[in-house]
Amino acid sequence: MLDRILAAARQRAEALPAERELRARAADAPPVRDFRAALSGPGLSVIAEIKRRSPSRGDLDPDLDPAGLAVAYQEGGASALSVLTEPLFFSGSDSDLARARAACDLPVLRKDFTLVPAQVWEARAIGADAVLLIVAALDDPTLRRLLETAEEAGLAALVEIHDEEEAERAVEAGALLVGVNNRDLRTFTVDLAVAEKLAPALVDVPTKVAESGIGGPDDARRMAVAGYDAVLVGEWLVTQGDPRSHIAAIRGER
Repeated sequence: MLDRILAAARQRAEALPAERELRARAADAPPVRDFRAALSGPGLSVIAEIKRRSPSRGDLDPDLDPAGLAVAYQEGGASALSVLTEPLFFSGSDSDLARARAACDLPVLRKDFTLVPAQVWEARAIGADAVLLIVAALDDPTLRRLLETAEEAGLAALVEIHDEEEAERAVEAGALLVGVNNRDLRTFTVDLAVAEKLAPALVDVPTKVAESGIGGPDDARRMAVAGYDAVLVGEWLVTQGDPRSHIAAIRGER
């Protein structure tokens, strides 16, 4: 499945306009909101995700309202948003990101499969404040180049890892914001022990995020105890209803 997703991402990347055109569009985008600073407040921060479907679970909420959900997430106390824009496997779109960002004051991560610098400028052009860089999908020179491009574009880069080798690569590349995905991208199994196991390898990373498998306050507390600054929560928030109270619960406020 991961290979199929990446193949489709490469096709979309190859079809992008020239980088100079994307840079010009990016210059007209709204000012960037500081994604990493938004996660630096007291307590456990929540990156709340707008996600219509997943390859492992199928449809979650295909008719969701990105703007309404963004407002609910902000009112519930989320620190940032993550919006799936991958169209084929996650039913996302750039429009979902634009609508969500326009409806709230939170910084927004473009959750997609970023493989080339042009996609970073594309993300900036559609209004994203951060991009996702998946170490498993990138070689070291490309990872460093994408980090440099994100910095040039003024975007944060959430560098996603899954094991010790990827943690070492992320640290050596100079990542300031690292996310540990508890979901194996090839088998789709989820295990919160992955984040607990990798936490010691990330002690020098300024901002650490635990991703996937957060199914309520107990899971969130477990990640906080392991040393994470934030949790990224998608499927549970989208499918539970009443996101305001659920975010407050994750943050330990009720």
